[in-house]
Amino acid sequence: KLPVSKGAGLTAKGREKYNRETGSNLKAPAPNPKTKADQGRKDSFCARMAPIAEKSEKGSRAKAAMQRWKC
Repeated sequence: KLPVSKGAGLTAKGREKYNRETGSNLKAPAPNPKTKADQGRKDSFCARMAPIAEKSEKGSRAKAAMQRWKC
């Protein structure tokens, strides 16, 4: 697995900085959703990633992401 410093994602502080600099609205991952909005994000993520993960090799980043999000 890659650390955040090597491109594995953003920390809360990193998302905050990116959002501030670009005016974006990146959100934290939602593998354990607490709201309906987060559940919708999870469902959307799982639906987008499923075909990619099916085509990818064992141990790929797509499959690892699916496991972390509990899809």
